[in-house]
Amino acid sequence: MQFLRTSLGAALLGLFFMAGCTAPRSVIHSGKVTPKGEFKVGTNYAFNVATQPIGALADVTAGLVKDLKNRDTVVLDDQVNGVSRAAVAYTLDPVAPSWDFYVRYGLVDRVDVGYKYAFGSHVFDAMYQFMGSTGTPKNPGPAGTYGSIGLQYSGRDSKLPGKILWQNIDDLLQYNASRTDILIPLVFSTSFGPEEEMGNISYGVAYSHTWIKYNFNPSNFVQKQADRQDVIPVKPLSAKNNYGSLGAFVNAKIGYKYAYFLPALAIYFQNYGEYELLGGNKTELKGLTVIPSLGLQFQFGKGR
Repeated sequence: MQFLRTSLGAALLGLFFMAGCTAPRSVIHSGKVTPKGEFKVGTNYAFNVATQPIGALADVTAGLVKDLKNRDTVVLDDQVNGVSRAAVAYTLDPVAPSWDFYVRYGLVDRVDVGYKYAFGSHVFDAMYQFMGSTGTPKNPGPAGTYGSIGLQYSGRDSKLPGKILWQNIDDLLQYNASRTDILIPLVFSTSFGPEEEMGNISYGVAYSHTWIKYNFNPSNFVQKQADRQDVIPVKPLSAKNNYGSLGAFVNAKIGYKYAYFLPALAIYFQNYGEYELLGGNKTELKGLTVIPSLGLQFQFGKGR
């Protein structure tokens, strides 16, 4: 029993430190913004499943990385380029869970603002409701479809996870990165009950844009010169790039008055573009990202 408790605690601790590795792109908004003067408080758990880092890791094994790490001198070749490519791919769109806490407030009629802490990321956003009633369950407006559009901003350092494979990659490449993300969701929703008293079903599209900076700074890498037998040291690399993503999502809010469950699913496609690697090498990346999530939300205010 003690072993089970210890194992469960270790697993939860590991999840805690892994969370927040991804930019928050799960859309749980409704087309109806938080009514003026009301609050929403909640938590959301999502899993980012991206095809590009999965594919980039296909030829990268723990044994290969450990062997390279233990060498006094590393000669730049296709294997090293593959490891570098995997590091960049993970930074762009990792396969990892994310867990956040957030609060939203109805600032004025048709506008609410929010803050989210995503375990490493500070996220700020605002939504504007351009369609539908601004009433409350106690004072409902006319029935119909709600619509809103928003802007979300987040920025953070992007670190490789603490698992042994990734830690060895980090030690080998002396790699670090940072990123800034914006997300623009366009949301439509249909109410369950008057003014979403029992929840809603929401759907729409979202555009995100990411700016990334990354650095490789290994001290023991060398590169063979063309048509010569000698080698030269590989210079550190600092680079930056940006890319856009287009996605679609559906979510639901199910509950009554004060407490709701929020299941959601978002799917994005992105051409990440071309990225510089060590020694003048380059790689092109693109892929599909699927983000299922489940949340719990509490809503407070006189209108409830």
